[in-house]
Amino acid sequence: MSNYIKSILFAAVLSLVCGGLLTLASTGLKEYQFKNIELDKNKNILKSVGLMDGEDSVSQKTVEQLYSKNIRQIWINVDGKIVPEQRKGKNDLPVYLFSQQEKIQAYIIPIHSRGLWGKISGYMAIKNDGATISGFTVYSHQETPGLGGEIEKKWFQKNFEGKKILDDQGNFVSIAIAKGSVKERIPESRQKNFVDGISGASMTGKFLSAGLKQTLTEYEPFSERYRKNEIK
Repeated sequence: MSNYIKSILFAAVLSLVCGGLLTLASTGLKEYQFKNIELDKNKNILKSVGLMDGEDSVSQKTVEQLYSKNIRQIWINVDGKIVPEQRKGKNDLPVYLFSQQEKIQAYIIPIHSRGLWGKISGYMAIKNDGATISGFTVYSHQETPGLGGEIEKKWFQKNFEGKKILDDQGNFVSIAIAKGSVKERIPESRQKNFVDGISGASMTGKFLSAGLKQTLTEYEPFSERYRKNEIK
């Protein structure tokens, strides 16, 4: 057998072995990857209601205990009514309820928005008045580090706390990111509906504002039920 044929056979066998090992590794790690994704999701839900700090390093067990004690997932339809999980449809939306002492303190909704370079994903918590934001987190994005990437930083996310999704007349207006300082750019009567923008990242703010409005509009029937005290 010539050296050329030996080389071809060796390369073929090596490729098969390596491919098999990669497949085994991928299959073996898949469950671990899914658990990490679930853990990260639960961390961000807890962060949105102040049960965890973004800089905390905690064990998986602690996250699971905090989540199971304080958070409950439900599903709602387009009218904002709760749907039993076994009957949920493809158009029904997930909601996470934060309860303490058997009383709902806030509800958390997943945020998915277009960004400048890709999708932005996070969670927003709204108090049980159906109008006041109590927290906001971003856990996935592709924005430019030091510019739009600042949306993942604590200082930016803290800006949302206490802001309103309603105007002075009680009409739904969502929440938006200003082009610069809210106090300098936005009339005083509307300042509660805006957060400070990020310098040099106006397009990220524009896309995120649109994404937030779209998501909050979808959940508005549910928020309105809270404002009418139809959910306890």
